[in-house]
Amino acid sequence: MLPTLVLVGRPNVGKSTLFNRLTASRAALVADYPGLTRDRHYGRGRGADRPYLVVDTGGFEPDARSGIMQAMAGQTRTAIAEADAVIFMVDGREGLTGEDRVIADLLRRSGRPVLLAVNKAEGLAAERVTAEFHELAMGTPLPISSAHGENVRELVEHALAECKGQSEVGHEPTPEESKRIRVAIVGRPNVGKSTLVNTLLGEERVITFGEPGTTRDSIYLDFDRNARGYTLIDTAGVRRRGKVIETIEKFSVIKTLQAIEDANVVVLMLDAEQGISEQDAHLAGHILEAGRALVVAVNKWDAVDADARGEVKRDLERKLGFLSFAELHTISAKKDKGIGPLVKAIDRAYAAAMARLPTPKLTRALQEALARQQPPRAGLVRPKLRYAHQGGANPPVIVIHGSALRSVPDAYRRYLEHFFRDAFKLQGTPLRIQFKTGANPYAEAATHRRKRR
Repeated sequence: MLPTLVLVGRPNVGKSTLFNRLTASRAALVADYPGLTRDRHYGRGRGADRPYLVVDTGGFEPDARSGIMQAMAGQTRTAIAEADAVIFMVDGREGLTGEDRVIADLLRRSGRPVLLAVNKAEGLAAERVTAEFHELAMGTPLPISSAHGENVRELVEHALAECKGQSEVGHEPTPEESKRIRVAIVGRPNVGKSTLVNTLLGEERVITFGEPGTTRDSIYLDFDRNARGYTLIDTAGVRRRGKVIETIEKFSVIKTLQAIEDANVVVLMLDAEQGISEQDAHLAGHILEAGRALVVAVNKWDAVDADARGEVKRDLERKLGFLSFAELHTISAKKDKGIGPLVKAIDRAYAAAMARLPTPKLTRALQEALARQQPPRAGLVRPKLRYAHQGGANPPVIVIHGSALRSVPDAYRRYLEHFFRDAFKLQGTPLRIQFKTGANPYAEAATHRRKRR
């Protein structure tokens, strides 16, 4: 399971700035809670030796007795309980405060590994800025600058080292389980995820109820269909803005994100009656960033009229146009309509994600793409793309070698993605293109000649 790092601290110590840096300023998913003046952010961390999830919490005031700050404090406590490690942030320029001491006491009682990060330390002597924070007795304080990136990589590596027992996959498969296709069913609450799971299983294995939020954790269920084995992951619903009420549900989104990371194929369920929301788009963005094969299922299609169907199709193009690689299926999980084609689409998406692409065929396809359209010049130089090979699967990664490849624009990268997808029939999976510029064998000689002159 991907380790989860939670950022905790009193207001305005720089948690959101650090979150943006750790996620490359891309909040993969945003979940808003009622009564709060700021959003809660979840994202996939970058810049470390292994992937991880990071959670940005609101300003923590443990002694708050009412109102917004009390609600925020309760939610932060829940986040700490879900954490594999906590990064406790303090302000090096303001110094140690009474609130910092209270938070430190709470974190000690939580039993979670805690790293103390003294933020806003840029331009200050490390010994001086961290001196008074030794009083908290939470290990050696690490001076960082979330705004400038100083010591941030070191902080994350220390935090991940504390996440003992956590691996890059959430559910360690046995040899028998590894042969099964892991399929995560994700979406907003009450879109019919558990109903779809029961329909696929042919029995009432998980609770279904008209009240959103019935599923509180991710559930792994094996089933076989057409002589093929699957493991379904039924996840808790990711709520829309202002709809999370019960404390136990507030961080079930973490389990959903971990299920996405653990899956081979993700089925993103949408509700034809409710339409396509921004929260659906945020969740789709995380699936894409995780690189998982995807099938989009619009549920309750039989319950809407022609006008509503047209509106859903327009919203799909407008809000989820970046998922054009995924197959779209309209279904009725309750009435068992469209389920067969959906399962076949899952099989195709899995096959595409795990496809093996021979180097000779990739290189020939690259030459065909170049013959059709050359990359644009960058000044006096035109990038030269020489050959390609596969660099990974789930999702497929195609590594292209050549010269001056840093000048290849994003538009041409997208052109190559579409070309390779069509050439190898990779429908249903994201496709990553990586450029690798070879070293110039004459660079050293040229440098030597310049020095002699």
